[in-house]
Amino acid sequence: MAVLNIRGLSDENLARLRKRASRKKRSVEAEARDIIARAVATEDVAAAVKRLQAYVDRFYNGKKPKRVVESLIAERRKAARRGE
Repeated sequence: MAVLNIRGLSDENLARLRKRASRKKRSVEAEARDIIARAVATEDVAAAVKRLQAYVDRFYNGKKPKRVVESLIAERRKAARRGE
């Protein structure tokens, strides 16, 4: 496992991080790890959205309904929250 030291973190941001961690009943370190993991995962999400958009474009042959990708993403997020 790697170790990361964060220099220059303001007292205000540290206080917010502590409060956020406390609400979730976890350590500041665990909360910071989760925040970082989610932040870097968004890069993968952007690529997945582009692949999904390309698939939908091919599927509908340029005649797709508006906002279909956004609705598919919203449905997938709901399913993920339900644990499906």
